[in-house]
Amino acid sequence: MSRKYKFQDQDRLYFISTAIVEWIDVFTRPVYKDIVIESLKYCQQHKDLDIYAWCLMTNHLHLIIGTRGRKMEHTLRDMKQFTAKRILDELKINTKESRREWMLAHFEKAGRLNPGNDIYQFWQHDNHPIELSSFSMFKEKLDYIHNNPVKEGFVTMPEEWLYSSAKSYCTEEPGILEVIVVG
Repeated sequence: MSRKYKFQDQDRLYFISTAIVEWIDVFTRPVYKDIVIESLKYCQQHKDLDIYAWCLMTNHLHLIIGTRGRKMEHTLRDMKQFTAKRILDELKINTKESRREWMLAHFEKAGRLNPGNDIYQFWQHDNHPIELSSFSMFKEKLDYIHNNPVKEGFVTMPEEWLYSSAKSYCTEEPGILEVIVVG
């Protein structure tokens, strides 16, 4: 967690973005994306996390979140630690991953540069929380999150991106992660 960016009011909604060190494109394979989804679901069920919107891109994650009592920074810390460990463990054993040695070397280098790590660093520390103090701010960040895969050219319509809450907002069908739809 960044020392500069903090969650000031736990009763508010926040837009956060968190990225992989060096913006490495880890989330190009379902196995790694599914670990993030599993962790977010766990945090919803056991760590008081409310997710209003989300989008997992190839090297970063956007969320609009709230909490039901537990501090958001603690939940995000736990989610990032869990996903980092699981994905790094998967990388170490997955001999079919063509970028395995390259990625592990970069994560190890980043870990050496940060005295708070044992060996590897997977996620960047900053979450850049932005308090959403009005519905217009919420809508602005919601549109930004959902249009991220369109802007990158991965899909033509936001609801086509599987790893996003856009489907829940644009259609009657639920997405792969339960969200609290606003509006």
